[in-house]
Amino acid sequence: MNTTSEVLHTHTNGRLWGAVILAAIAWLLLYNIIQPLSEWISYEAVGLARGSHAGEAVAFFFYDVPKILLLLAGMIFAITVLRTFFSAERARQLLSGKRVGIGNVLASALGIVTPFCSCSAVPLFIGFVETGIPLGVTFSFLIAAPVINEVALVLLYGMFGWKVAVLYVTSGMTIAIITGLCIGRLGLERWVEDFVWQMQFQGSEDESGKLAWEERIARGREAVRDIVQKVWLYVLIGIGIGAVIHGYVPTDAMAAYMGKDAPWWSVPLVVLVALPLYSNAAGMAPILLALVEKGAALGTALAFMMAIVGVSLPETILLRRVLKPPLIALFISIVTVAIIITGYLFNLIL
Repeated sequence: MNTTSEVLHTHTNGRLWGAVILAAIAWLLLYNIIQPLSEWISYEAVGLARGSHAGEAVAFFFYDVPKILLLLAGMIFAITVLRTFFSAERARQLLSGKRVGIGNVLASALGIVTPFCSCSAVPLFIGFVETGIPLGVTFSFLIAAPVINEVALVLLYGMFGWKVAVLYVTSGMTIAIITGLCIGRLGLERWVEDFVWQMQFQGSEDESGKLAWEERIARGREAVRDIVQKVWLYVLIGIGIGAVIHGYVPTDAMAAYMGKDAPWWSVPLVVLVALPLYSNAAGMAPILLALVEKGAALGTALAFMMAIVGVSLPETILLRRVLKPPLIALFISIVTVAIIITGYLFNLIL
């Protein structure tokens, strides 16, 4: 009986991994035909002239839409499977008892791989505080999770290469660590709503180590479907805006206001303009690419994107349920300054 079950299990695993391998091969084939296909559509099927404003804009659109959606599908699947090994409950357990400094570094690293979104900010915050995790360590986690956005990481890697992606992760972790250390050293527990200290956190069972590969891969497929359904419209809008910038905005004009030779105040200006706005990384990444291609400095453009994505209005509103206004204001101020510094550093290095 056991032998029969083992044979069936092995057969199921073989089919499962066979399907994963075939999907990976299909992904690679599709990714490699995007550029020639986009050029054929723009210049042959539609009949636009190469080098014209309309031709460049349309080619940009038909190239970036499938490219970004394929990058999202492939990398979100891989990241989600990885995340099944790092549940939010496990993150809470790992951070509990860690001293300040080491805890901030570990919290910022866990924030990258642990499932987190604005809707989970309040219960996670309460759970961390209740289990004795220092306030500054908690903020390192809460900052790293949205600032180092997996969608932005995937798209930056696909558009600019691994060096920019690594710099993005490094700068995001540095922001999270420094902000957490600053908030922790200031002793701001009095600016946390009183009811938070009185609540008893009910942690869910950590099942991340018990999942079979079938379940992990199933969760990866579900994440791809859910995320693509949520962001495809933002992708189209973002690429549409990027296409207009790419095709019609003069390079000299963009370089004058956001280029490396632009005035020193260009970085803080674009960050301050971005703060009240709200979008996700999927919609901002193609705009970022178009800005850079038109002469904007990468650091200035990246600071603009990080301010829109990292200082999220929905997250701020939700955190108001557990934080008093002075702490929220300080949190936004520190993150804003850190993003501005990051923009300057990127412009200096790249």
